[in-house]
Amino acid sequence: MIDFESERVIKLSKTKDKGPLEDVEPLFIQGESVVGVFKGVRDYVMFTTKRIIAVNVQGLTGKKKDFTSLPYSRIQAFSVETSGHFDLDSELELYFSTLGKIKFEFTGGCDIVGIGKVIATYVL
Repeated sequence: MIDFESERVIKLSKTKDKGPLEDVEPLFIQGESVVGVFKGVRDYVMFTTKRIIAVNVQGLTGKKKDFTSLPYSRIQAFSVETSGHFDLDSELELYFSTLGKIKFEFTGGCDIVGIGKVIATYVL
């Protein structure tokens, strides 16, 4: 499982790479589809119509992967911080009763407001 308690922040950027889909799609339930995929250096986060799937790529070859499922139905509150003139990064904070706060940071150019709308659609 990704260590969400760590202060280490992975900056995610939008990707059009379909590679992660091949790894995660077998985990989908009926009616679930991809909304967006964001990639760090090795790890990535996939937003679907049901949940957020955080993938921790492990090992030297990257063949070993840990999939953490964060269902929208378990989110109690969330916060979206847009980018500014000098700080081009945006942030998403999610609050779960059992995990606490989970924070994702996105590089400039990501549609953080759109991500917030997706989450609001399934949480509210």
